[in-house]
Amino acid sequence: MTTKEIAIHTIEELPEDATWDDVQERINFVAGVRKGLRELDEGKGLPHARVKEEFSQWLGK
Repeated sequence: MTTKEIAIHTIEELPEDATWDDVQERINFVAGVRKGLRELDEGKGLPHARVKEEFSQWLGK
């Protein structure tokens, strides 16, 4: 699917009474998820163990 097709599909899934804020929020969410998946495909992700370690440090455990 093209970006335009994904945007149209995303908007079509919203309820009929969706506001402009709802549309913007959903589009931003989908764009963020797609960006994250693309970065993972490019090998830019963090290993699970490292994430757990960093969360432990942030949470003081």
